[in-house]
Amino acid sequence: MGEFELIRHFFAAAPCAQGGEGVALGIGDDCALLAVPLGEQLAISTDTLVAGVHFADPCDPFLLGQRSLAVAVSDLAAMGATPVAFTLALTLPTVTADWLDAFARGLNVMAQSCGVALVGGDTTRGPLSLTLTVFGRVPAALALTRSGALPGDLLCVGGELGNAAGALPLVLGQRSAGEAIADPLLRHYWSPQPQLALGQALRGKATSALDISDGLLADCGHIALASKVGLRIELNRLPLSEALVAFLGEKGAQDAALSGGDDYVLAFTLPPVELAQLLADGWPVHVVGHVVSGQGVVLLDADGQDITPQTRGYQHFRETP
Repeated sequence: MGEFELIRHFFAAAPCAQGGEGVALGIGDDCALLAVPLGEQLAISTDTLVAGVHFADPCDPFLLGQRSLAVAVSDLAAMGATPVAFTLALTLPTVTADWLDAFARGLNVMAQSCGVALVGGDTTRGPLSLTLTVFGRVPAALALTRSGALPGDLLCVGGELGNAAGALPLVLGQRSAGEAIADPLLRHYWSPQPQLALGQALRGKATSALDISDGLLADCGHIALASKVGLRIELNRLPLSEALVAFLGEKGAQDAALSGGDDYVLAFTLPPVELAQLLADGWPVHVVGHVVSGQGVVLLDADGQDITPQTRGYQHFRETP
């Protein structure tokens, strides 16, 4: 099967590739055309996932299709953007019809769940990797960024932390667990749900935001640096699932939440006056700390003592001793 036949058969015919709001021209020409309403801006983000680095190889291609798009769309959620479209650059060592069919189905499920249309991409031969570029729209001057946190703000997250990191030993076959424990952890790893609605609800309220991909400590460091403030995280306020604590124990669950990564839950800073209404409206807001003058991220125990670990989270190209 040639490149163009592959694209037509597995991707161009998929329901998610049939256009949608904001897509003036989809797959079939040299470029897609996107329409952005007057008074809005285009939000763009690119993610690359490499076999053996970002996901186990081999793995279930249907689940990989879901996960690859979810982690890319999560960046739009972090900006408070509404999804419009995405492109996929797929590098494959070989063409296997069953693998491609399952991958395309998983991709389509997540695309339709997020309301985002496939509008183009590329295929080539090589080690398995996926590069997805997502496009969204956001009202001018209302995009959430990392640079607006102020002393006195609350530091919040949009849900439980550490579940995906807790699932990793299960994904890699290093450990096993009963269904009641394994299922919620694996579901979070393979099918994270971008917090698009929460991101949009935070427009005009949150002073900074991002999605947690490399661990709470590491990613909050980006907010602290961009905003030129200090962040204080309180260990006893971390939202941990029952399944995670049962699987890893309290200390292991805390470590996963702080440094494990792959949560794709929003972390954001919020003026205290905004909290009550967000909670009343049912949003899953958990206060985990606060913003202070200064710089950097500090982890505090129940007595207010600094217990910040040396390892903050995942980093590519980290130098090892």
